[in-house]
Amino acid sequence: MSVKTLFSNSGLRWIWLAVIMLIVDQVSKQMVVAMMDYRESIAVIPFFNLTYVHNPGAAFSFLADQGGWQRWFFSGIAFVVSIVLVVWMAKTPKKDTFISIAFALILSGAIGNLIDRFMFGYVIDFLDFYVGDKHWPAFNIADSAIFIGAAMMLLESFKSEDNAKSEQQNKTAE
Repeated sequence: MSVKTLFSNSGLRWIWLAVIMLIVDQVSKQMVVAMMDYRESIAVIPFFNLTYVHNPGAAFSFLADQGGWQRWFFSGIAFVVSIVLVVWMAKTPKKDTFISIAFALILSGAIGNLIDRFMFGYVIDFLDFYVGDKHWPAFNIADSAIFIGAAMMLLESFKSEDNAKSEQQNKTAE
């Protein structure tokens, strides 16, 4: 099978989405670094600020206060997950668009945050949502892509479960 055939007949045909989201993530982070001071916060609307922070941990700053080993741990996880996602995309039939898009989004986020960890030792976050004085932990475009992709995978699993139940009911009715 040629590379062209592999890309056109599998979930890899959505790799362009991963590349675009990766570019959006990296450009947005570099714009924040270039235009804001560390820990600077700019009010945008009543429940959203742009706030430039560093996150040496994982989601919600998990393990951020450790001695630095977490940088390599999370980098290793992101690297392995990225390889697994590319393999899954290659094995996903062309017709399974929804799950392929989910894989592409998660892949872009994993690579986007992996680049930050390798380059800086932390992830650049800047999206700050809040209610009153309660702030959600700041995040970035890569985190958003991972979240949306994971939510899509979860939805797909329910759809697959429903399809399996329908098939089972049809077999039982026969």
